[in-house]
Amino acid sequence: MLNQDQLTQLRKNLHKHPELSHQERQTAQRIRTLFSDFNSDEVHENLGGYGLAFVFNGSQPGPTTLIRSELDALPIQEINDFAHRSITDGVSHKCGHDGHMAIVSALGAVLSQRKPVKGRVILCFQPAEETGAGAVDMVNDSRFAPLIPDYAFALHNYPGLQRGKVAVKPGTFNCASRGIVIQLKGKTSHAAHPEDGLSPALAMCKVIESLSQLPQAVKAQGIKDRCWVTVVHAKLGEVAFGTAPGEAVVMATLRSETNQGMQTLVDLAEHWANTHTQQAGLQVAIHYDDVFQASVNSEEGFQRVVTACRNTDTHYQVMADPMRWSEDFGQFTAVAKQGAMFALGAGELSPQLHNPDYDFDDSLIPVGKALFLDLIKQINELT
Repeated sequence: MLNQDQLTQLRKNLHKHPELSHQERQTAQRIRTLFSDFNSDEVHENLGGYGLAFVFNGSQPGPTTLIRSELDALPIQEINDFAHRSITDGVSHKCGHDGHMAIVSALGAVLSQRKPVKGRVILCFQPAEETGAGAVDMVNDSRFAPLIPDYAFALHNYPGLQRGKVAVKPGTFNCASRGIVIQLKGKTSHAAHPEDGLSPALAMCKVIESLSQLPQAVKAQGIKDRCWVTVVHAKLGEVAFGTAPGEAVVMATLRSETNQGMQTLVDLAEHWANTHTQQAGLQVAIHYDDVFQASVNSEEGFQRVVTACRNTDTHYQVMADPMRWSEDFGQFTAVAKQGAMFALGAGELSPQLHNPDYDFDDSLIPVGKALFLDLIKQINELT
């Protein structure tokens, strides 16, 4: 059994050695080495990249419960000066995945001594959450097929919420989001004779204006879900005063409370981009990055989290609206029959996620461990 000091040291060691999405080889190896002492019944490696799954089988038939954590860090330069600060330049754990891994590792230590009675428990360490690709790749990996869960649960630490308090809701918990990249192509010319070329300048401006009007257009189509569009980048031509531009690019983040709302955003964005570029005689190419489906909690999954809070004397609140930020955990609840994600408060004064001075609060490790253990007890029982 790992005590709190050992779990804190584990978390700080993971924090000190961060790795970006799709590059988490050493992080996965650290977890694999740790779990070698936990007597899991099955070990599955390299799932959807560097993903890991440790299976603890019960002696009786029953459901499969999956608990997920994330392996990856962010491309952010840490500005903290504590002893466990990142040793990797430009990379740091600024989303708390180091803490999430410590919590799920604590479960492994318990399950090594107290096996589930019914069914099985899978402790999952997922790659590439930050890009939205990791859960998709893991679930779609053919080797994951025998591991499809009946229940899936995850937590995320949440600055701004009272330390140790849970926030949860049924239905959509995290919004769907994706980055849209719209590339416009015309033809350059001498700046003295712009009429001899085909500038995308005006069309680019119209595309940006149309993107800003998307939320109102979605509402006009009868979609009640809230949605947001944020233009994050735009570039026209090159810095060359002798050349009229021939290319432009516009990038925006689309965000919606539901997958249906997201599809409407996508359809309208593509329609307007094509309309403006065709009117200008330009070529257009559209692609997407960082695609996240909405993470949806089932009613039973939500109720079980509430029960776990009550059983562990953990304060909780039922959210009125989904979290605006996105999470790819929805891929797991999409394949499971039941499940839920919940937020675990990191304190009102904590730096926000993705801030360069953020650090996971180690006092949350035993809280998260207790909640997950209660969920396992509810579904699988423990010896």
